[in-house]
Amino acid sequence: MTEQKFARFARTALSLAVAAMAASVAHAQAPGAAAAPAAAASDAAQDTKTERANASSTSNTTTANSSRSTIEQLQKIEVTGASHSLGGGLMTVQIAPKAVSTITREAIEQSLPGANYAQMIGTIPGVVAITDDTSGLFDSNYQIRGFTNDQIGVTVNGAPVNDSGNYRVYPTEYGDTENMNDITVLQGYPDVDQAVAGAAGGTIAWSTIDPSHTPSIDASLTGGNYGYRREFFRVQTGDLGPVRSWISYSHNSTDVWRGAGNAKVNKVDGKSVWTIDDGNSISASLQYNHEIRTGGYQMLTKAQVNANYFANYDTTLATPTDTYFYGDRVNPFKNYLLSLDGEFTLTDSLHLSVVPYFQYGSGGGGSGYAFTESTSAANIGRFGYIGYNPNGGAVVNNTKVLAYQYAGSNTWRPGVIAKLVQDFGPTDTLTYGVWADVPRQEQFQSYSKVDANGFPLDIWGQSNLITFTSGGATPEYNYLDYTKTKLGRAFVTNDWTPDNKWTVTVGGAYTYIQREGYGYQHPGATAGPLYSQQFGGYSKEDWSKFTPTAGVKYQLDAANQLYAGFGRSFRAPVNGVITQSNAVLAFYQQNPSAIGSGSNLTALQLAQVGNNKPETADTLDMGWRYYRGALSASVDAYASNLKNKQVSGYDNDTGQTIYLTVPSLHQRGVNAEASYKLNANLSVYASYAFTQSKIMNNTATFGDGTYPTAGKSFVDVPKNSVNFGSSYKNGPFWASVNANYRSSFWADWSNTEKAGGYSTVNFATGWNFEDVTSWLTKPQLKLNINNVFSRRALTFANATNFLATKGGALDAVTNANTLYQSNATYNTLQPRTAMLTLSASFK
Repeated sequence: MTEQKFARFARTALSLAVAAMAASVAHAQAPGAAAAPAAAASDAAQDTKTERANASSTSNTTTANSSRSTIEQLQKIEVTGASHSLGGGLMTVQIAPKAVSTITREAIEQSLPGANYAQMIGTIPGVVAITDDTSGLFDSNYQIRGFTNDQIGVTVNGAPVNDSGNYRVYPTEYGDTENMNDITVLQGYPDVDQAVAGAAGGTIAWSTIDPSHTPSIDASLTGGNYGYRREFFRVQTGDLGPVRSWISYSHNSTDVWRGAGNAKVNKVDGKSVWTIDDGNSISASLQYNHEIRTGGYQMLTKAQVNANYFANYDTTLATPTDTYFYGDRVNPFKNYLLSLDGEFTLTDSLHLSVVPYFQYGSGGGGSGYAFTESTSAANIGRFGYIGYNPNGGAVVNNTKVLAYQYAGSNTWRPGVIAKLVQDFGPTDTLTYGVWADVPRQEQFQSYSKVDANGFPLDIWGQSNLITFTSGGATPEYNYLDYTKTKLGRAFVTNDWTPDNKWTVTVGGAYTYIQREGYGYQHPGATAGPLYSQQFGGYSKEDWSKFTPTAGVKYQLDAANQLYAGFGRSFRAPVNGVITQSNAVLAFYQQNPSAIGSGSNLTALQLAQVGNNKPETADTLDMGWRYYRGALSASVDAYASNLKNKQVSGYDNDTGQTIYLTVPSLHQRGVNAEASYKLNANLSVYASYAFTQSKIMNNTATFGDGTYPTAGKSFVDVPKNSVNFGSSYKNGPFWASVNANYRSSFWADWSNTEKAGGYSTVNFATGWNFEDVTSWLTKPQLKLNINNVFSRRALTFANATNFLATKGGALDAVTNANTLYQSNATYNTLQPRTAMLTLSASFK
């Protein structure tokens, strides 16, 4: 697809969205489109029962493209077999011919008050989720079936939130638990109409609650150990004609539990729903976040953990140039996401869904950096050198001086996804549509001054910049990058239910992605070795892929169903290919004599650096589900073959990261979950996952050697994971217990160091008091205790470590003990935390 064709495609998609909304609003306001009269209320209610899901009302949109016959099957299961919410909200009824799990509002309400979405999916089979801090203010990390965070697509109310450059997601940035409706995980591959670009290994979606028809002010106050404080307020407008809305604000703060540091996070969320008539509506959503985190959590080696479990960054300057000082480990960030969801009934058999969105993000992460003072004229304009003392004293040749190093980014991301859902009778539904996504991203690493105690003068890295010369106009940057990504996707899927036993789905999507921009390393540097002077420039890459999906479900009887599904997923290389790998290529094009001499790279290896292949994964799911009476159960077996997993290598000459691929990884496993309602008050839930993630090839990193990874297990993937939950309710009292176990996992790609397994127990309880007055209602007291027995454990390893033990593996090509080794570092489990929350509503 040429750039001109893409531009036309994007304009067409945007025009379709705007025109459809305008036409539908006009249709709604026309006399013939008036709302149904009261006499037809029963008919309207019946229509609502068979309404399809939409992205702003529920995260489980697997039935959004289903035939009406398929949706009716789901309703029959819920009515005759089991309630929609099972196991205290940890499980729901599913009918899609693929692996899918949903956490409902019931479970979310009992969770930690400030938890992010990633903390709440840890009970889902196949998911491994961890966090350094249970406050939810220091993000979280996760894997699903061995696929990493940056291989999992994430949407909020149908809009994508993965970083447009590297695909990572930072969960703290999005949402308060009080506003979350449900969370759905597709463990294998995305639906073709989901707005996710990097979802090689599945998706996570969550939606916000719809506004209430009744006005109120909802408030909650939370306090806990480690200085945790939280205040939450939400205003519900109730019905204002056809529109109802809510807007909320929360202030969250905590101290780190080891060392020095803290987090302060402010969030504003909002949602409005305009019900035009029974078949047409528009909803608008807002997620805003402003966070400043200081210190954070240093990943530790086993030796550091054994010496002091509470070790962290230095609490004071150990030396005048201490780059591990906590005060320079600052992470400021601000972002917002605006999205609309227009749902329009064009005819009795044709429905239009349009989700335009805009995302903005600005911020980054800081650390210490030591510049070298120099009185030599030869070092004027050399990166890392300055000819003056930024603190105002005399220049001492070759003396180190501390500065604040800040890696920042600015992102602007507009997009729209639009689809038509067309019924050909009650048993056959065709869905087709387009998605356009055009993000722009600036990235830089600047250096600025610190005060006498080592703290940065500007945590955002915008002022008091270090320049090459005293009073000079040219700041020192490690890099200056700009990328523009253009994504276009066309998709189609068909759901066919020939009888009350069989459901067949077939679909596919064609995706085109282009990345272009520039990447300059050490911009403005003119002295010193060639690799420390400015190099890089403009480059452009594009990739495209057709990704088919197919599934079949057989309903044996009212309780049992069998299913099988296949899907191919696609993930284009990160924007670092444009800004870093291609900058390295530019360096060797400008300095060809460096190939094979000063550099370890050969011409053949250099050609491989420029051969950037997209990741693709083929996944097959086969499973059984059972829903009857008090028992619900699901078992899923799967196999995934991942090709061209992107990894980072290292070029010794330029000192730059280069992006390479591992040809093949294989994931195999079994996921299972079950719920049983013992009586009207007590229900139990259990999930189990067996996961095997195997690297099929050796890993060539060029500058660091070729690691013997063929046949080795991928990092951070426990073979066995077990979760158990119980939920009890009796009148105003409720309580829940969750216990989980994870077996040992490898900490490096060469499998020379392993972390042991561990288990934790979490407890929550609360009391729902009676209304105090007509205006003070729903008072509740809630207690959450995490890691009840205060276990200590290594929870996650740095996933980029190829070799943790020197001599533990030899170079796969030369058979020499020359591989680069670095100690494995880990996240650690936070000791027991307790949080007490008081909440109420005011009418």
